[in-house]
Amino acid sequence: MVKEIEASLLELNNVVTYINDTLPENVIVFLRGDLAAGKTTLTQAIAKARGIEAEVTSPTFSLQQCYANDLYHYDLYRLEHEEFMQLGLFEEFEKSGWHMVEWGSDALKTFLEGVGYNVILIEIEANENSRTYRITS
Repeated sequence: MVKEIEASLLELNNVVTYINDTLPENVIVFLRGDLAAGKTTLTQAIAKARGIEAEVTSPTFSLQQCYANDLYHYDLYRLEHEEFMQLGLFEEFEKSGWHMVEWGSDALKTFLEGVGYNVILIEIEANENSRTYRITS
């Protein structure tokens, strides 16, 4: 199933509400989009909606940030599938909650789906004054 939502930054709560209402309790969310498309911004909005008051930033150099209320945020920009597995990060997906993955490879997504994880894809396309969010489950 694919759901497409167009929203400005001021309307981002509409996207978050849809995601909160439709995504299961435990899920891995692959966030796809060009640089500055809004992947981290969406994760920040989700964190805020979940009552997380900590600053949510892209985990570019740390690879992973863990937040309260079962929210995990990954940035795998420079990490290949094999490196991800060697670092033992795969085991992090065993934790309950939402795992927001920026720049995850197709190989990792296919692997996770193959071993039974619930994986959702959110593609973000930047438009002039808004973003298009394509949510595939």
